[in-house]
Order: sequence, then C-alpha cells, then structure tokens
Amino acid sequence: MTRNQNFRTILKKVINTEDESHNTSSNDSFDQVMARARLGRRGFLKGSSSLAAATLLGTGLAFAADSAKQTGQAAKASTGLRLSFNPVAKSIADTLTVPEGYTAQVLLATGDPLKSNVTPYKNDGTDNDFDLRAGDHHDAMHYFGLNRAGNGWDPSGSDRALLAINHEVCEDLGFVHPNGPTNYGAESTEARPAIEIDKEVAAHGVSIVEVVKQGSTYQINRDSRLNRRVTGATPCQISGPARRSPMLATAFSPSGERTRGTINNCANGYTPWGTYLTCEENWAGYFNRREDDAVRTAKEVASFKRYGIGNETSGRYNWSRADSDSDLYKRWDASKTASRANQDYRNVANTFGWVVEIDPFNPSAMPQKRTAIGRFAHEGCWPAPAVAGQPLVFYSGDDSRNEYVYKFVSAAKWDPRDATRGMAAGDKYLDAGTLYAARFNDDGTGEWLPLTLDNPAIANYADYSFADQADVLINARLAADAAGATKMDRPEWGGVNPVNGDVYLTLTNNVSSSSGRGVKTPLNAANPRYYADAKGESVSKGNVNGHVIRWREAEASHAATGFNWDVYLFGAKASAEADVNLSGLTDENDFSSPDGLWFSEAVPGLLWLQTDDGYYTDTTNCMMLAALPGTVGDGTAKMVTNKAVPINGDADQQVKTYMGQPASPAALSRFLVGPRDCEITGITESPDGRVLFVNIQHPGENSESATDPTQFTSHWPDGGSARPRSATVVITRNDGGRIAV
Repeated sequence: MTRNQNFRTILKKVINTEDESHNTSSNDSFDQVMARARLGRRGFLKGSSSLAAATLLGTGLAFAADSAKQTGQAAKASTGLRLSFNPVAKSIADTLTVPEGYTAQVLLATGDPLKSNVTPYKNDGTDNDFDLRAGDHHDAMHYFGLNRAGNGWDPSGSDRALLAINHEVCEDLGFVHPNGPTNYGAESTEARPAIEIDKEVAAHGVSIVEVVKQGSTYQINRDSRLNRRVTGATPCQISGPARRSPMLATAFSPSGERTRGTINNCANGYTPWGTYLTCEENWAGYFNRREDDAVRTAKEVASFKRYGIGNETSGRYNWSRADSDSDLYKRWDASKTASRANQDYRNVANTFGWVVEIDPFNPSAMPQKRTAIGRFAHEGCWPAPAVAGQPLVFYSGDDSRNEYVYKFVSAAKWDPRDATRGMAAGDKYLDAGTLYAARFNDDGTGEWLPLTLDNPAIANYADYSFADQADVLINARLAADAAGATKMDRPEWGGVNPVNGDVYLTLTNNVSSSSGRGVKTPLNAANPRYYADAKGESVSKGNVNGHVIRWREAEASHAATGFNWDVYLFGAKASAEADVNLSGLTDENDFSSPDGLWFSEAVPGLLWLQTDDGYYTDTTNCMMLAALPGTVGDGTAKMVTNKAVPINGDADQQVKTYMGQPASPAALSRFLVGPRDCEITGITESPDGRVLFVNIQHPGENSESATDPTQFTSHWPDGGSARPRSATVVITRNDGGRIAV
C-alpha cells in the first residue's frame, strides 16, 4: 500500500523491535522470584540465602564494605576531578542546549556531501547519491587521530583525524524522499521504486570523514582521499569460526565466505590497532519472509523465532520487492525459494547481526564480519584496556527485552607490536577466542558462562541441537539460553572505567508495547524494579526508566570468569517516590532510559551518559549527563519494594539489590538537552579533551508527515520550515578548557 494516514500505525509493528521479547527460555524462573517475594521484608532479611552469601563476604560483595569504599575514595583523590559547569535545565524546546560558556556547532548532518565535488544537500528528498553523502540516523562514532603524513593512525593526533560515524537506519517517515516512501512497511506486498530502496540502503552503514583542526574546533576536509561510505550494499568478508558454514551459504556466496552490506549500525567499538568496530543491532526486522514454517527445518524455525523473524513479514522497508529483478533486492528475502540454499537467500539473515571491523585508514580493505564475537542484536563491542601478554577482552550488550550481556576473550595474547598491523591484527585477535554470557547472581556475584560445545549445558541442550561451534555463534542467543545467562532490562552501551577497571553497562528499560513485565519477565537482583509513577499508575509497564549496572572482574583481570556487581544508577523522575527514585536524583540530574555510555580517555574518570527516552518526554527532551562515578561496592544493599501489578493480581514484590552511592549533582549533572523527539547518542573527543563530538539522532521522529512542515515536530538543525535531520555536533568550551571539568 502507498503511504497514508495509517502509516505510523504500520511502522509501529516493525520499529522498536527491541521492545518485544523473543526470549522464551526458563532462565530466571518465576517460581524462584515468587518464592523471594513471599518471604516479605522480614523473612527476606532473616532467611535469604543470597543475603547469607553476601554477608560471608568471601565470594559475594566481599570487598564492598571496606576495600571498595576505600578504593573509590582513592580513585576520586587520584583523579582530582570536579564538574565545573552549571547544570542545564530540562527542556522541551526545539533546540540544542549546552551549559553557559560552551558552544555547539553542527559539523555533519544527514545528506551533507563527503566530497568537494558533490552538490550541497537540498533536504527536499531529491538527492539520490547517498553513497557520497553522510548517512542518516547518526549513532556511535570514534575519533582516530591522523599522523602528519595523513596516511596512518596516531592516537595522539589532534590536528587531523578521521571520524567513523554509524548510521543506524534511514528515517522511517521518509524525509529523504520527495513525497515520503512508497509501499512501505512489513505489511506491504506491493512493489517499491528501486530508486527509493537504493537511497535507503545507502543511508545505512558508516561514514568515514576527515576533520581538520581550525582554531578551537574542527571542520570537514572534503578533499580527503579517505572520505567514504560503507553502506548496506558494500561487500563484506565473513571471518572467524562461522566462515564457510553451510548456514551462511547464499546465492551471492555459495561458500558462505561473503555477504553484502552492514545495517542497523548502532553502537560501536575500536581496537588497539586503530580499526573501527561497527555493530549490527536490530537487523532482524529487515527481511522479507512469507512462507509456512513447515517448509523449513525445525532448527531454522527455532532460530527465526529466537531472533524475531516472523513468517508473514515484508520487513521494515519492504526492500525485497523492488520494481526491478536485480539480485540487489532479492537478497532481502529470507524465504526458501529454490531447491538449495546456494540458489536463494534463505540464509541471508544469518549473515547479519555481527561485529564488523573496518580499517578507516585503508579504503581498499574489505570490512570483516567477525563471527567469533557472536550473532545477536549487537549494541556495541567495547574493549578493556590492552595489556601486553594478556588476552584482549571486548564487552557487548544484546539490545532487546530480556536479553543478555556478553564478553569475548581472544585466544591470542596481546603483543604491542601488532598495533600497526591493521586488519591483519584483527585476523589474529578477533577470529579466535571464547564468547561468554553473564549470569548475575542474587548475592552480588556473577559468572561468565562459556558459549562453547565444551559446556555440557550447551552440548546437551534439549531445545536446540547445536551442530558445531559455528552453529553456537550463529545462534548465540540460543546458546546463552542453554548456558543459563540472566535476562536483563535491554542491555545497551558499555565501557570500562580507566581509573579502576570497573565495567559499566546501561539497561535502558524493560517495556513492552503489548504487555507488562509480569510473569514473562520476573524480577531479580540485577533487574529489581517495576515502575509506578507518583499516582501508582502505569505499574504494568515494567521498568520504563532503566538503570546502569556495573561490575568488577575477579583477580584484577578482565579475562576472569567471575565478577562482583552493583547498580550504579537508577533512572527516575526527581519527584518519584523513594522505591522508584532509588538513586536520589534531583532536578539537576534526573533522567530516564539511559542508552549511550562512554568514558573519556583524555579525562580519566569522567563518564558520559546519554538517553533515548519515551517516558519523560512530556517534561524534557533527551539529554546527556556528565558523571564522576566511584567504584563497585561503594554503596549499600537495598530492599526494593515494587507495588502490586493489577494485571497479575500479585502482592507487592520485594527484591534485594546492591546500589552505588546516591547521585549528588556534584557527581552527576545534566550537560546537554537535545531538540524535540531526538535521541542523544554517539560521543567521542579530541585527544586533549577540549573538543567533544556528539550525535543528535532523529529529531522530529514523531512528525505526522514527511512533507508538510506544519506537521513536523522539529525543524532542527536548519530551522525555519526545514525537514529535520540527524547530525554530528562539535562542542567546545569558550575559554578553551577541557570539557565539563
């Protein structure tokens, strides 16, 4: 069907698929949770085995009472940091607000040319050459300093640099088309104009662009030979244990060695050898699949269901139905249409959901999909510091309701001489190792569960028979189910505190558009909260404000298989009751739905938090906060009381958790508020910490039209009656000092 008044309704069925749960495993069984709830506060405090374990202090939060607090105080003393700006007020204005004494300028917006011979963007939907322009929905990014010759990596390079910028999606309203999109959405079975599909595919992926220091800020060098796009059509190599698996065979690559394109590029990572890791998040919603499940094997159906690929969908954009017979469009059809897998694209979905390594300094190097790190809704791939003679470690979140936290530990041990080897180093460190999923125990301890066939829980899993290690990695979610990982409240961005090695990860919320948390997602110590507003309403929605969890690896090694954890912050309105506003947030720092998280390298100990919220937007647009966190264990145990959920007829539920210190404005303060309907996401900095790069994604996404300015909810950044655009902004301090401190 063509675009009409029901367009927003249709889109909601395929957008925000992370809000729906496809995890039907029995991990965190409801019987266990209800047993905890029935104990009540007195019974829990007296009889909980979790409490007993924690009290012993040998394996639980043993170090927390004394050593962690001392460590936290020592860390603060050693950094000597203090937030030096006045908090930005909450706002619903269509503008970007930064503190007094700071300036924010747009650097690169959707459609802006990457080359000097490309025409300026008209922003009326008539520009079709998105392979030469900045993509849409700017997301994670990273600063790679250029050496003086302009041909290689210099981590301290401040005069010139490459920015690698993710582009998550093409705006669903279709602002990039003259009249909005044609025959759009998962329910459509009509043909789409190939010219529209080509533009949308090209708007996904990654932009690599050179920036040059000019005065106190940076400008794009559009004459750089390194400026380029990696898009949803770029050929990619498949590497690692799943390479050549029959489960990756397609008509494009019968041997399962290659695929085309990277899509839904959300969060990211980087390597000690100067390459970029872009991560494919909600890729499962892109594929056409219209067939009876009976025509596929039981294992194929189990995999489709676990990743949320139905059998009556045309995909988010209906890309497989172009008014062209080209293979470029048929490749988005995951249905079985031929007699053999190497004659159709039944396996095409298996070639997405990976971490993709890109060498920003080498345009001729083909992107590599690193299968050893597993396939899921990859929110990111964040490195722990590289230590000579030790394995490399990368952390990932799976951004969907009730999904897991992962860690990859390389088989090879780090040799600093590999820092100049580019993609060859990636072959060495990222193609072999062990993928783990996390179990967060109720006593404040945790375990990393290996996702290998050597793990009997996986080798003997009754619900899915893994053929080999490639199968384990292709179906990492099923392997984590088998291993017994902990369901989490939508794992998002992570990072490692360079001051003390603690690992942080945002859990943005646990909200379903169709049902409450209730029986389907029981409470546990690491995810302890329902939501209730000041009137006791909306309690069936689940944890809508999210929280930030953190952990410290055992034995002072990020490769360890055990850890201790607590909750650093709980999101909430400042006015919420105490069992919701657990971190004591105030008007200067209250927030909801934490998403982006990033530790400064130039200012060790400075943490940035970004939000992607739909539950506080009547009060404020999304925001970014600066924080000075302490350390795991610097707070206390806390009994969280969750009000009864009427749809279940339950009694109040009480769950014990472990919390960091309350969030005073001196250690957590609002630094930025974005324009209407945006998400604040993506952040990086110059090596001296004096220039901050931040992405503003999808302003105006709740507009009711792609063409009528009176129905736009935002006109940022161009103002007037312009269509809204995502953009990268550069933030500087007017006195030239370091940002925020």
